[in-house]
Amino acid sequence: MVCPIPTNQGISLFYGIISIMATHGPEVFGADPALIKWQIVRGDTSPLRVEFLQDDEATYFDISDWTFEATTYDPQSDALDSLEVSRGTGYVDILAPASITELWGTGYKSVVTELTFDLQVTIDGETIWTPLIGTISVLGDITGSL
Repeated sequence: MVCPIPTNQGISLFYGIISIMATHGPEVFGADPALIKWQIVRGDTSPLRVEFLQDDEATYFDISDWTFEATTYDPQSDALDSLEVSRGTGYVDILAPASITELWGTGYKSVVTELTFDLQVTIDGETIWTPLIGTISVLGDITGSL
């Protein structure tokens, strides 16, 4: 299927000071998603920005017609949670709100659970692409939990 995305699409993922670069073209959709580890403190609100950059790493792709969805999976409880996704000009912000993260994991150890998550994009109404997959390490929160 021919996609309206230019060849050698670049993706830049930013979380704090960590940046990961991966190059993906429409001919390899799904073949090589960026893989990240996202650390979230249980009960906190945590944002993640995903930027869709062209090869020059400065010009954003036009993603105005793309539809985004992000979901987490907790294998311990077999639960799926939808994350909030807001589209900007050439980027999306994924938000894990405190109302959801407070339910992830139990106890007070360093890592209370690990979840998988992904970002899925629908382009032109029929092409489905997953540019990002990863693991969320949920860190235990002590303050405010009593």
